Amino acid sequence: MIDINEIRDYCERRGFEVCSRMGERMGIAPGVVRMYFIYTSFLAFGSPLIIYLILAFWIKLKDYTRDSRHSVLDL
Repeated sequence: MIDINEIRDYCERRGFEVCSRMGERMGIAPGVVRMYFIYTSFLAFGSPLIIYLILAFWIKLKDYTRDSRHSVLDL
């Protein structure tokens, strides 16, 4: 039988970390951000999913550019 904690851990490891990073930046728990995201998804019929994917793309792009250049002399 699958444990709910295993599912949550899998999703947190494989996810885009959008809610976690937003929670850290705003100073609130990531679980609260996830809860509000789920509620707004139900109320707005899934349209916040587009915002979530844009934020995920932005975060991955930001991480990629930050990791790729370490110094000005690396050109």
